[in-house]
Amino acid sequence: MKKRTKIIFSVLVVAAVLAATYRVVNRPPSASLESSAQMEEIIASSGCMACHTANPELPFYASLPVAGKLVKEDARLAYRSFDMTPMLEALKKGEKVSEVDLAKVEKVILDGTMPMAKYYLVHWGASLNDTEKQMALSWVKSQRAAFYPNQLAHAQWSNETIRPVQDSVPVDMRKVILGNLLFHDVRLSADNTVSCSSCHGLNTGGVDNKQFSEGVGGQFGGVNAPSVYNAHYNFVQFWDGRAATLADQAAGPPLNPVEMACKSFDEICEKLNADAAFSKAFKEVYPDGFNQANITDAIQEFERTLLTPNSRFDKYLKGDNAALTAKELAGYDLFKKYNCATCHVGENMGGQSYELLGIKHDYFADRGTELTIEDNGRFKETKDERDRHRFKVPGLRNVALTAPYFHDGTQATLEDAVIAMAKYEVGVDLSKQEVAQMVSFLRTLTGEYQGKLLVNENDLQK
Repeated sequence: MKKRTKIIFSVLVVAAVLAATYRVVNRPPSASLESSAQMEEIIASSGCMACHTANPELPFYASLPVAGKLVKEDARLAYRSFDMTPMLEALKKGEKVSEVDLAKVEKVILDGTMPMAKYYLVHWGASLNDTEKQMALSWVKSQRAAFYPNQLAHAQWSNETIRPVQDSVPVDMRKVILGNLLFHDVRLSADNTVSCSSCHGLNTGGVDNKQFSEGVGGQFGGVNAPSVYNAHYNFVQFWDGRAATLADQAAGPPLNPVEMACKSFDEICEKLNADAAFSKAFKEVYPDGFNQANITDAIQEFERTLLTPNSRFDKYLKGDNAALTAKELAGYDLFKKYNCATCHVGENMGGQSYELLGIKHDYFADRGTELTIEDNGRFKETKDERDRHRFKVPGLRNVALTAPYFHDGTQATLEDAVIAMAKYEVGVDLSKQEVAQMVSFLRTLTGEYQGKLLVNENDLQK
């Protein structure tokens, strides 16, 4: 009995010592610090930069044979999924942090999934205590309020990662009128057969519903056309982000040998100048007449009007609790549970970051077809190996109208896309009920254009 008592006493002493040590090494930042300074300390003490950076601060045991292999693999996977360096740099400079980064940080804190248990079991003090969690969540909320205010949402949803689409943004209507004409003008193509609207039909969800779009001479491109609706909100344009603005994007297709195949904008301007009435109207807004900068500026101004507000989901965010059914709300809960709302953020529910296709499983190996240059994604532009297979996250507004899905157009239906995203990005096999609920929610994202519910005429013809 005495021996048993001694053992129990020894265990209690060890537990007390460990608990005391934990309290010493896991002290939260001072409450007197500004929230960004608190967050800097939390990032440092929790060991985030031991993995989530190109140059990880690996522990001493990373030099050991077995442990080192495991540690380095964890660091590789962590950096592959989330590089925290830009966030930390923005923090130190007092600049805004990406809203995707904010959403990722918030989600792992709420889920309690970071730091990983196997990390903080070795690094005492790396786990977040309740005070640190609250500080971090308060920082996220303050960042959102300061840089991404959700002014259209009801107060109870003001801290959601998604914001309702605006009814409009300020534009120059004179330019919009010209841009509308140019957007639908086949003279922007070499053989006068293809316009912007050929691939981005306003009556077909802003896309053409083809795996790959058809250009001049019956040629087909190698990437699925994203929707032009709400593209104003994207932080860059194209799947690989090679265009910084809508104007930059508009300059690409006319000179692409597959899409519109013009040799230069001089060729386009010559055709447009031959139209005396159009040339006169254009010079009233752009005194120096037709040139690449003016043409793409007008198209950009028109595209900024292609917003689709008042979806049923937006009505819900604005406070109409009856706007969604129980099934649709269950789908939204799953959308958040499975991390969809960490990347599909903002008004367009996407378009704010580049993310890897195939975080949990090798999408391209499973696809079973030869890799193409378009499969490289952002790597095409940066030549940074980390960017291979990394794409701008597509916006989900009106997604029920924009099949097929993914950059390669391989997912024929919303159901296919949901199942694939869950598998390759989250590592989850969804049940049939979960798929149905999530698809039901995604169908509530269809908005209005010019006061009418957006429809896809291709669907009506089926």
